[in-house]
Amino acid sequence: MIRAEQIAFHVGTFQLQGLSLDIAGGEYFVLLGPPGSGKTIFLECLCGLKKVESGHLYIGGREVTGLEPRTRGIGYVPQDYALFPHLCVERNIAFGLRVHGYAETKVTEIADLLGIRHLFGRRTDGLSGGEKQRIALARALVLEPKVLLLDEPVCALDEVTRQEVCAQLLGLQRQLGLTTIHVSHNLEEAFSVADRAAILHRGILQQVGSLDNLLRKPKSEFVARFMRCENIFEARVTGQDARGSNTRVEVATLELQIPGRHTGKSLFMIRPEDVQVHSGSTLDGQGENTFSATLVRSRDCGGYVRAELAGPVNLVAHMTHGAFAGLKTKHQPSVIVQLGLEHIHVLPV
Repeated sequence: MIRAEQIAFHVGTFQLQGLSLDIAGGEYFVLLGPPGSGKTIFLECLCGLKKVESGHLYIGGREVTGLEPRTRGIGYVPQDYALFPHLCVERNIAFGLRVHGYAETKVTEIADLLGIRHLFGRRTDGLSGGEKQRIALARALVLEPKVLLLDEPVCALDEVTRQEVCAQLLGLQRQLGLTTIHVSHNLEEAFSVADRAAILHRGILQQVGSLDNLLRKPKSEFVARFMRCENIFEARVTGQDARGSNTRVEVATLELQIPGRHTGKSLFMIRPEDVQVHSGSTLDGQGENTFSATLVRSRDCGGYVRAELAGPVNLVAHMTHGAFAGLKTKHQPSVIVQLGLEHIHVLPV
C-alpha cells in the first residue's frame, strides 16, 4: 500500500538519506527512533506537507510524489493535534469535509465510533488530552482515507489513558482495515499496536522487521541499545569449540562461548531478561558460560526486578519477583550467572 523509494530531503544540517520502505495494505506499522531522527519529516513528505528532493512515493500503486496533500488519500494526525480553538468539536471534525465539498453526514457516524458525540457543542480548549486526541483522529478518519499517519499520537497522555487509546487505535485500525504508520519513541507503545516496525536514526533507516526481530536480532549496536539491551560486550576470539560450530572468546578475564564461527574481534549481546541468575557461589557442574558474580544493586520496576551484577564482566539481569525472592543474598550477595548460548546474539563489528 505504501512504498517509498530512495527518499531524500534536507533541512538545515539534517538529511533523510535514501530512505526506502514498503508497508503492506492493512498493516499497523510503527516508526521508531530517538527525537530528531527524522520520523515526523518522513510523515510530512509522505502526506505532501514537505516536497521531497529526490525519490518516489507510491500509495496503492499510484505515484503521489508530486500530488497535493488533499489528493493523496491520507489521513494525518499531527503531534499537537492542530485543532481549531475557535470551532466547536463538531465543526472541527467536519472541517475537512467542508473543504473538500463532501456531505457532513459521516460526522455523527465517526463520532459515535470514537465515543465523542457528547462533546459536539464544546470548544476544544478545556478538553482532556485523550478527548483532543480522539477529535483529531475523527477529523482524519471522516474523510475515509486509505492511509492513516499518526505522529506521536499518545505522547501527551498519562500512562493509563495511553494504554486505553492505543487499544482503541488498534481496534479501529483492524475494524476499518486502514494501513497505518504510527510514529513513536516508546517501546511499550510500539509493542501494544505494531505488526512491524522500523528504527530511524539521523535520517537513515537502521532496521525493519517484527518487534521480536528488532529486540532479539538487532543488526547494529545502535538498534540493540535503542531496544534497551544493556549487556553488550567486546570480545577477542581465542578459537573454536571442539565441533567448530561455536567460537571461544575472551572478555576481560572471562572465557565464554558465542554462537557461530568468528575471527579477530567480536561484539555480542544478551538481553537482561535472558540472563540466568542462581543462588550460590560455587561453579561445580554448572557448565559453559557460567561464572560467579556479586549482586550490587537491585530495583523494583513493577513487572520485574532490575539486578545489577559485578563480576569478571558487569551486567544487568531482569528477574521475576519470585526468582529474585529466591536468591539467598541477604548475608551473602554471591550468585551464579549463566549466559545461555541460545540467547547470545553476535552483532556486526
